[in-house]
Amino acid sequence: MIKVSETAKKKVAELMGEDGFDISTHFIRVGVKSGGCSGLSYDLKFDKSQQEDDKVFEDNGVKIIVDKKSFLYLIGTTLEYSGGLNGAGFVFNNPNANRTCGCGESFSL
Repeated sequence: MIKVSETAKKKVAELMGEDGFDISTHFIRVGVKSGGCSGLSYDLKFDKSQQEDDKVFEDNGVKIIVDKKSFLYLIGTTLEYSGGLNGAGFVFNNPNANRTCGCGESFSL
């Protein structure tokens, strides 16, 4: 299960609307890929359809799809949005990560 904070939900709804997506019917696709300074990095994009092996969640009115491979890395993660002085963007609070980089975009287990 992936959770979505209220702040992240508001930003997701705003960005989805700007890109022609509808938060009530479309998805956020969250994944993990090789790369980044800590070994793995997060991937986040909007999607209109799910694949056969995708896991589907809904939290706080946001539909989330995760591919089967990425699911094990993301269990228990909360998607946040930070608009602070260090730069605005989505932040993954992942309890499975042993180490993260300074920018918060990559991690290792």
